[in-house]
Amino acid sequence: MINLPIFILLAAIVEILAAFFIAGRTAILKTSESRVEQLRREDIKGIEKLQKVISEKAKHVAVLQLVALALTSAGGVLLTFVFIESNIDLNSALVFAIIVVSLVGFIVLGVAPETLGKQKSDRISLITAPVTLAIKPIIWPIAKLLVAVGNALTPGKGFKEGPFATAEDLRDLVDQAEEADVIEDEERQMIHSVFELGDTVAREVMVPRTEMVWIEKGKTLRQAISLSLRSGYSRIPVIGEDSDDIVGVVYLKDISRRIFENAEAERTELVDNLMRAAYFVPDSKPADELLRDMQSARVHLAVVIDEYGGTAGLVTIEDILEEIVGEIADEYDTHAPEVNELGPNVYRVSSRIHLDDLAELINLNLSSDDEGVDTLSGYLAKQLERIPIPGTSIVIEGWEFVAERAAGRRNKIGTILIRKSESPDSE
Repeated sequence: MINLPIFILLAAIVEILAAFFIAGRTAILKTSESRVEQLRREDIKGIEKLQKVISEKAKHVAVLQLVALALTSAGGVLLTFVFIESNIDLNSALVFAIIVVSLVGFIVLGVAPETLGKQKSDRISLITAPVTLAIKPIIWPIAKLLVAVGNALTPGKGFKEGPFATAEDLRDLVDQAEEADVIEDEERQMIHSVFELGDTVAREVMVPRTEMVWIEKGKTLRQAISLSLRSGYSRIPVIGEDSDDIVGVVYLKDISRRIFENAEAERTELVDNLMRAAYFVPDSKPADELLRDMQSARVHLAVVIDEYGGTAGLVTIEDILEEIVGEIADEYDTHAPEVNELGPNVYRVSSRIHLDDLAELINLNLSSDDEGVDTLSGYLAKQLERIPIPGTSIVIEGWEFVAERAAGRRNKIGTILIRKSESPDSE
């Protein structure tokens, strides 16, 4: 006959150890590297071991998960064995075992350790860290093998170090925080955008080449400052032979300083005398790395190069930040109607109006299929062979098109004034 009290004691010890490892896993999941640095500044004892655990959080969480699961299973088996060996029939013993193991698992191994791990995360993680480091050499090879088997059996791409500490866990926590009214929906979206930034590449946030404003290196400082004031850009790429040959970037502040020091320079000096070196990046560069590199290099604008070495577009720090905070609008931006009739044969239209709608409005012989563009701004850019800026005008089929004030952070033309003209077609 077995000694039931000893088995009950063993089951209790095993369940307590399982609860300890579950609490440790929860505490380590909650502990961040920034929190470890804060504890280090407070000269907390044992912080070095905790830092080692946090530096490889996924591995150590997998170790704790496996140990806790093994102890939980062992405790459940011991409790079941105790009931079976009691003086009751087998069916009743199994029913009691299921009930008790479920209650113990929910309260002792679920609610209690998870709550303690979150409430006392600093203390528990410091206590758990040396134990985790001690058992890792033995447990991690087993956990790694089991993770590999689990990934092989799971459809899709698995997690190399297991799904126990991933960005998905943090995203779920953010969603739960929003549902509990801890954070606002806008804050939740912003946090999700931060996670997604690492999956975004430069070509997805850049201003495409077709929308670039540039200046030839042989232009004078006066022409450059005029272009800057009209377009609204304070940094303008300088090109050589064509837009694939970007030789530098000219800054409005450099031009202004030079003209302030020598008023004659605006007519006598060329932009290539004042331009700065361009900063080039591949179009496949992750946006989060690009942001860090631009901050380190202290550059605001980068030229994006495609796989063939040609210019794909431009990217600024604001373009990357917009991926996190959303569109940065100008304080004067308004949602104007697409077509506003100002008088007989005078219209103010949105630059994004469809070319076919415009042709129907003013009786033009134009078609988006024939021209290969869909919008009025695209059509004007095609005719001008460059992006229109405020004040740019062109006459087509007896109608004069005048680009008006730029709108938004990227200073795109928002509206275009259209009026009947007696002049022949010309740019």
